Amino acid sequence: MGVTRFTKKEESHPFIGRWHIFEMEMWDEDYFNMETQAYVEIEATNEGEFQFGLVRGYLDGYIEELKDGERFSFTWEGQDEMDEVNGSGWLQLVGPDEIEGLINLHQGDRSKFKAKRA
Repeated sequence: MGVTRFTKKEESHPFIGRWHIFEMEMWDEDYFNMETQAYVEIEATNEGEFQFGLVRGYLDGYIEELKDGERFSFTWEGQDEMDEVNGSGWLQLVGPDEIEGLINLHQGDRSKFKAKRA
């Protein structure tokens, strides 16, 4: 028994692409851009990746319909300073080229963030 991945065409999936994080609730820019420009990247397969500071993760998500639009919710696994970590999060459009979201490290920190389309 296999798993079927559902994909949406790019024009109907507003979250596809690379988003540069420009603000985080818990960390300042010196930290979140420490190794590279902090980002979240979403593919048409609803998979993707992100990095901020020393945290890097690979995500698997889905689009959920809300009363006031859509939200991309995801779970993720990755590393924080070489330690294995995982968690969850979500992204929501606040404009055609801007999102806000939340990243949660399981049993750890949680931070809201803002990002612009790269």
